[in-house]
Amino acid sequence: MRKLRVGVIGCGGIANGKHLPAMKQNGNFEIVAFCDLIEERAQKAKKEYGTEDAKVYTEYEELLKEDVEAVYVLTPNSSHAPISIAALEAGKHVMCEKPMAKTYAEAKAMVETAERTGKILTIGYQNRYRADSTYLKKACEAGELGEIYYARAHAIRRRAVPTWGVFLDEEKQGGGPLIDIGTHALDLTLWMMDNYEPEMVVGSVYRKLADQTETGNAWGDWDPTVFTVEDSAFGFVKMKNGATIHLESSWALNSLDVREAQTTLCGTKAGADMADGLRINRVNHGRQCVEKPDLARGGVAFYDGTEEQSSDVEQRVFYNAIVNGEPLTVEPRQAMVVTQILEAIYESGRTGKAIYF
Repeated sequence: MRKLRVGVIGCGGIANGKHLPAMKQNGNFEIVAFCDLIEERAQKAKKEYGTEDAKVYTEYEELLKEDVEAVYVLTPNSSHAPISIAALEAGKHVMCEKPMAKTYAEAKAMVETAERTGKILTIGYQNRYRADSTYLKKACEAGELGEIYYARAHAIRRRAVPTWGVFLDEEKQGGGPLIDIGTHALDLTLWMMDNYEPEMVVGSVYRKLADQTETGNAWGDWDPTVFTVEDSAFGFVKMKNGATIHLESSWALNSLDVREAQTTLCGTKAGADMADGLRINRVNHGRQCVEKPDLARGGVAFYDGTEEQSSDVEQRVFYNAIVNGEPLTVEPRQAMVVTQILEAIYESGRTGKAIYF
């Protein structure tokens, strides 16, 4: 298998926590260029993950002149669209971190550029590659749940506000938990339903706890003076076929019902949730029953199998799409609809009105 020459734009937390280790684990990537506004971060990433002659930049335009086939866009949300579009125009394939963009217009421009240039564009929704997600997707595709007409997208943290980077900066991120973790839950839900045609959205966006001190936050107390995004947001989505989705997201909420990157599905034949591992509920032979698939590898005493990390699968899918022409798992038009719905929830929260598409 040939090596894929790539460049990385943005060498912060998501790069070091997900993409760079997964590319190293894969073994078929050559990371030959690194870019970050803070040069020391790019130098550090090069030392740990780059080739010996890898180059370091502080301006992404310079990196795009490099002889690389693909670029990873791992920057704050506000720069996803301009950098991704520039990379596609420069003839590079693009892996862009979630969410796709701050706005639907930006996401649409990314899709149109990818289609015009013929380059691959995908978005980092790695939760699709989890064992429970892939099992449930196969069940949905096989029609085991029937028509899925009601769903809930869960992204609830009790007190886990990210206090580093630019997470609390509305201008750079476009929002708080809704666009940060709500995006994963909504993506999973739409993917399972295979439904990307929203008709109407009503949303509520709150900043109720952000000014508190002695917060009990998992990562230490946040600074209220820089907390310019919401601490929770909720949306009701009506799809064109009549299906409804309830999206819930929070970084800080006085609730013990804590679930993140999960979906609940209700269909005409069966339902499913991820509250206690993956559970599929149905009626068999006149009796209510619950199926809990064993998603662990192994099963014999002398073999302790390990489940492949979702981030590892994500890199393999991207590699195979470029090198072997295999299909993407995350299509850009799907991710575009996620951004469209998130933007509508924010707009509905601001205006107090329903948003119709």
